[in-house]
Amino acid sequence: MQMEPIAYLENDFPTKFGLPRQSGMSEHLLSRIVMAEGYRDPEAFRGIGEFEYLWLLWLFEPMGKRAWSPTVRPPKLGGNRRMGVFATRSPNRPNPIGLTRVKLIKAEQTREWGVVLTVAGADLMNGTAILDIKPYLPFADSVPNARAGSYGPQTQALLDVEIPPQVAALFSEQQLAALKEALRYDPRPGYQDDEARVYGFPYGGCEVRFRVAGGTVTVISAERL
Repeated sequence: MQMEPIAYLENDFPTKFGLPRQSGMSEHLLSRIVMAEGYRDPEAFRGIGEFEYLWLLWLFEPMGKRAWSPTVRPPKLGGNRRMGVFATRSPNRPNPIGLTRVKLIKAEQTREWGVVLTVAGADLMNGTAILDIKPYLPFADSVPNARAGSYGPQTQALLDVEIPPQVAALFSEQQLAALKEALRYDPRPGYQDDEARVYGFPYGGCEVRFRVAGGTVTVISAERL
């Protein structure tokens, strides 16, 4: 079996840390899907604007390929409880393929890149290879009351976010909203709860540094990279 990327995703998250852990957690995070040269025929997108959401099939390669294991330690379970890899969303899989639901904002015909899709809510880092794009069908794809198991709680407590004005001024309104969404879900590993520790990740051309204490994420600084 041979597969090749049909597109690549572009956004403000060049690394895995800080990235929303699941799709839809940051509806303000905009990404562009730029098609590979052999897949820019506008006819391939006829009717796509009729759908509000899309499925993306993609490769975990930018996150680093590691040998797969039958069991993994999900960070959300404290990092010390093993579960079967097929009962988790770990990137360390026999075939490193991911599935993500995104909201289609617009499909735009460009002179240089053909049709470019702007989507919201992706949990993918910049440079991710896209294998396929399919429409999301609510009547078939949504099961609101499905059991999620211990690995996938139905809800997550959200943190308050404090961003000083001098940091907020470095980002556009859209970027700032997406950054707040990423932080309020607590990007730290689930097994870390050190209130004195300063964390950091690159976002939107800046290195954002923050601390979490008492249910609040406080951004300390952001410096241009």
